[in-house]
Amino acid sequence: MTRIQYYSHYQRLSDKLFAHKIIQMSTSTPAKSTFNNYLHLLRVRQWAKNLLLFAGLIFAGRLRAPQGMEAFFSETSRVILAFICFCALSSATYILNDWLDAPMDRLHPLKKNRPLASGAISKTNAAIVLLGLLLISIISAIAIIKIEPQTIYFAIAAFGYFLLFVAYSLLLKHHVIVDVLCVAIGFVLRVVAGCLAIPVHISPWILLCTFNLALFVALCKRRAELAAAGENIQTRKVLSDYSLPLLDPLIAACASLAVIAYSLYTFSASHVDALGSLQNSSLLMLTIPLVVYGIFRYWFLALNTEVGEAPEKMLFDVPLIINGVLWILVVVILTVLAQL
Repeated sequence: MTRIQYYSHYQRLSDKLFAHKIIQMSTSTPAKSTFNNYLHLLRVRQWAKNLLLFAGLIFAGRLRAPQGMEAFFSETSRVILAFICFCALSSATYILNDWLDAPMDRLHPLKKNRPLASGAISKTNAAIVLLGLLLISIISAIAIIKIEPQTIYFAIAAFGYFLLFVAYSLLLKHHVIVDVLCVAIGFVLRVVAGCLAIPVHISPWILLCTFNLALFVALCKRRAELAAAGENIQTRKVLSDYSLPLLDPLIAACASLAVIAYSLYTFSASHVDALGSLQNSSLLMLTIPLVVYGIFRYWFLALNTEVGEAPEKMLFDVPLIINGVLWILVVVILTVLAQL
């Protein structure tokens, strides 16, 4: 073999090895799971929904610490533990839902990138994380009861929340109207659980307002999903039962009911804890325009941005942030005035 033939043979062999390497890389399994994959699996952004557990501290006047700072810190610590418990439970239900939806998610232009659908995280690892989350939720619930035995009903509410969304993932999400009702009830259970962790009286007005507002957001999400799916509605079976002529009036009705419920709360609900001596003045009605703007702004975002399909993105909308800060300031000012 001459030197030229040798180099020619060597070059062909190198080309074959290179081509084999490229094929092997293209058909290899997904890269090892990263920290970001697990954050995506846990849906950390969705934890913002669990801030509703702090509603009892705000609307029951617990921020004024009427029973002393020691009681205030004890109540606050229990609500923080409740928040941790529900973050763990909600992440566990998301993992279960993603596990069951993985085949459908692979057909969706965005959901196909979810860790379980894409294969970035194995089902075995996901199961381990799920069990760990359930353990965290149980430990948190036990800690709350240890601090205050009267909060045992919190554990019942948390267990009910988990059972509801297990049923949702397995069956209820495939039934029109029932699916969005489950989502709304989940929000209400968060508020109830937060009040039970203190424990404090639960205002039916706040529950009604929370239910209608959550139903409004859930229906907006279904509308956005329907518009984005087009003819490819197989990515979510229940979408075939929805239509824009059905969703639009339901969304308007829920928005109206949410405003009415909140307004009635500010007018007639007992504010003896929240506003002290101002309980008969209905000054909380000053926050009604802010609530109306927040609902209308969200509806605008749901129609024109990605907020419709991903409600958590509203947390990055500057006008909504300013509106929320103004609402908090008004409530704080009224709470301070009540002590004068």
